[in-house]
Amino acid sequence: MEKTLIILKPDCMERRLWGVVLDRFAKVAFDIVACKMIQLTDEQLREHYSHIADQPFFPAIAKFMGSSPVLVMVLKGPDCIKRVRSILGPTDSKSAPAGTIRGDMGADKMFNLVHASDSPEASAAEIECFFRGETLFDD
Repeated sequence: MEKTLIILKPDCMERRLWGVVLDRFAKVAFDIVACKMIQLTDEQLREHYSHIADQPFFPAIAKFMGSSPVLVMVLKGPDCIKRVRSILGPTDSKSAPAGTIRGDMGADKMFNLVHASDSPEASAAEIECFFRGETLFDD
């Protein structure tokens, strides 16, 4: 069993698409093992985006991601990371095929509704970033 971090981004929350997104994950039998609604802090954004924090586009991403509360969760299931990313579609919603979350509801590369971990290593680091010291209900 594998775990992945999911963030329902401000555009997902503001457009009230969270139910549709969660339903798509539920239909493929992923389990939610942790979930909370939070306002991302500058510290969390710097840690989460440390790999791009020195890029000129980082301030725009940080401003967007900190613009409103987000839903952060950990999903668990077989081959979860790869399967979640397939359900989401490519990062750029404009190139995402119909039938994927981003293809059906996303707008572009930034306003693409959902963040998902892209590897087991990233998943472990991201879960630690957002659920440090908290209980995951994955027994």
